[in-house]
Amino acid sequence: MRIAFCCTDTKAEPWLQGLGQALPRATIEVWQPGAAPADYAVVWAPPQQFLDEQPGLKALFNIGAGVDALLKLRLPAGAQVVRLDDAGMSVQMAEYVSHAVIRHFREFDAYEADMREGRWSFRKPRSRADFPVGVMGLGVLGARVAQALSVFEFPVHGWSRTPKVLEGVRTHHGDVGLQTFLSSCRVLVNLLPLTPDTRDILNRETLGRLLPGGYLVNVARGAHLVEEDLLALLDSGHLAGATLDVFRTEPLPPEHPFWRHPKLTLTPHTSARTLRDESIAQIAGKIRALEAGQPIAGLVDRFRGY
Repeated sequence: MRIAFCCTDTKAEPWLQGLGQALPRATIEVWQPGAAPADYAVVWAPPQQFLDEQPGLKALFNIGAGVDALLKLRLPAGAQVVRLDDAGMSVQMAEYVSHAVIRHFREFDAYEADMREGRWSFRKPRSRADFPVGVMGLGVLGARVAQALSVFEFPVHGWSRTPKVLEGVRTHHGDVGLQTFLSSCRVLVNLLPLTPDTRDILNRETLGRLLPGGYLVNVARGAHLVEEDLLALLDSGHLAGATLDVFRTEPLPPEHPFWRHPKLTLTPHTSARTLRDESIAQIAGKIRALEAGQPIAGLVDRFRGY
């Protein structure tokens, strides 16, 4: 069994060592043009040439949470695309989003600014009942985030394309449910996969349906957000602010207006990083299952995009 490692901007040696220990009978190599075709591939942003040289590939294991970039390429006809189920990312995402929501709710940005100016200030405590939080996308990451927020006793809503049931979360689904969902929320957290249906879904119309003084946390993909619409809603006062971890162009260009906007908190696509050891264990387990003819979780529907 041959496994090709083709991950852009990723140090290969620790991955090769870990995969070799988990799958000692496999030949595992960093891909080079013209190399022997592989049975399985571990990838992140692979070039089209790599895929063109793998006609017999059984499965591609994507080491990031999103597969949208991979699905834009011309994939081997018989290859299954497999995403990581979690591999330590859901707890990181729950930490990040909970921090962003609580920081806004408790007005810590304003307190920090006051303290820097030497002002000992007081703000009337806000009511959690006035800050319902909505999570768009209730997959592995979204479900973990929604339930983490419910621990802090925020009213939590969740929206997905198809019906879901989550303890402590009021769920909505479909196009009709989306309108009710948005109008019920003051804080909106986006964890949707990026597909043709969800591209530009965070626009003037959808964000404008949030309760006045709304707040956005986008930790999914930059292409979900119409940037000009967000800026307009911030400047009009309908939105109080946003925390953004993902952008249409990464790194964010120096001249981009997001850098200088006082109502934005920015981070460099770091809300949930791939944890190598957990990912290796998961990938190795799935390869063993596939070799044994057993079903695995995380198979991507190429038509749906997730």
